[in-house]
Amino acid sequence: MDPIVGTFLKLPSNEPVNVLVRVYVIKAVNLHPSDVNGKADPYLVVTLGKHKVRDRDNYVSKQLNPVFGRCFEFEAIIPMDSVLTVGVYDWDLVGSDDLIGESKVDLENRFYSKHRPTCGLQESYATFGFNKWRDPMRPTQVLAKICKDEGLDGPHYSTGRVRIDNKVFGATSQVLEESGHFKQSDEPVALKALRGFHTLKRGFNLVPEHVETRSLYNPEKPGVEQGKIEMWVDMFPMDMPSPGAPVDITPRKPTTYELRVVIWNTEDVLLEESNILTGEKCSDIFVKGWLEGMKEDKQQTDVHYRSLTGEGNFNWRFIFPFQYQKAEERIVITRKASFFSWDESEEKVPARLHLQVWDADAFSADDFIGDLTLDLTRMPRGAKSAKTCTLDLLKQDGSVPQISFFKIKHIKGFWPFTVNTDEEVPELAGKVEAEMELLTQEEAEKKPAGRAREDPQALEKPNRPDSTFTWFMNPFKSLKYLLWNNYKMCLIKFLVIGLLVALMGLFFYSMPGYTVKKIFGA
Repeated sequence: MDPIVGTFLKLPSNEPVNVLVRVYVIKAVNLHPSDVNGKADPYLVVTLGKHKVRDRDNYVSKQLNPVFGRCFEFEAIIPMDSVLTVGVYDWDLVGSDDLIGESKVDLENRFYSKHRPTCGLQESYATFGFNKWRDPMRPTQVLAKICKDEGLDGPHYSTGRVRIDNKVFGATSQVLEESGHFKQSDEPVALKALRGFHTLKRGFNLVPEHVETRSLYNPEKPGVEQGKIEMWVDMFPMDMPSPGAPVDITPRKPTTYELRVVIWNTEDVLLEESNILTGEKCSDIFVKGWLEGMKEDKQQTDVHYRSLTGEGNFNWRFIFPFQYQKAEERIVITRKASFFSWDESEEKVPARLHLQVWDADAFSADDFIGDLTLDLTRMPRGAKSAKTCTLDLLKQDGSVPQISFFKIKHIKGFWPFTVNTDEEVPELAGKVEAEMELLTQEEAEKKPAGRAREDPQALEKPNRPDSTFTWFMNPFKSLKYLLWNNYKMCLIKFLVIGLLVALMGLFFYSMPGYTVKKIFGA
């Protein structure tokens, strides 16, 4: 065949083609702020020919990195409906909505491209499930058509192999069905050949399945990027079998959990105060706790007064309900940004538990002693005893095994509190014995527990030493401990000497009368 004639035969037809277009928009990143608070309320506007979808009801509040998870479907006519426009607008309660940025896609170019970007080649062939083959044409059909168009010899199939010209591709010859059984199929090896087609013809790369990242631009600010959008487009000729239902890319909903933390005891906590009269070191110890980004739900134990050894006894339960996105390993916080906010916005933060130990002061601000931060997705197991609990437990150099609390869901042990010195070197500030339990919302409802030491599953009051009390609430008890504990031997000596002096005084007082009686024989 004359090369010139072959070239003209490959030119696309001028006849209009009805095409089903599916536009998947996953998310936008680094959007330019549109509101005075430095945020935006973005939503999507998708236009193709005469079709226009304003997805205003699904705007994302107070976000510059919104996750949309939306799919828009159009019936288009190529080449008349050739330009797809995906715009991101800022939702406003009052006034008109502002365009943040938009991206334009030339669908005609894609539809007629020899690289076949109409529906990207998936990495593996599946007949069911989330990654089910989307293209109406199976890999064997696509491969046969391309080989014919390019004048290649093949494809020639044998079990798990396909030959095209002198090139052989190999892959599995079985496909798992929804029933759980395997069946013989040439589709996996045909897909392998399609993904490696560039090895047959240099520069002939078939487009693989992927999410494309496109820049957003605003016509009023030419050349200045307003953010990026992550999306992909599938195109299917209407004269072919239906491609089936679109892929569900709806954002995953977070799982509701309840974290229960029982603070049993503390050991070796730094003693921050000195008794004015006796000079002995002591601390009025209590523990605070909260989850990352949720300081409004900060909880704290009662106070273990006058700890002379750094030991504190609490038996106190913290309860933290939260929502967790497993795929992203983030806690999802939904709340109003301010009192005047119209609706709630979403924030995602690392899954971290913060514990702090403090020294309580009656007439001044409490004194910070030390803190502990545990990443619930990668945390060290607690030490079995206070003696083996050291700062080495918090090393991040790979020498200490890390566990995911979302897998084990229950743990008990000792962890160290730390405090930074003037040289920014962490020092041991104490140790906490804690027990942590993670429950789903359903499990928590079946096994309820109360905060602090309240019902249900009330914890017993700790057995604290007699010296644990507040001096200004117990002045007589304070006087007793001040005098007896510190001057016990002096008091005993004073009492013994006083008793001896009294006896001697009584003796000398009685001696003259007794002597006179003896002289006169009375």
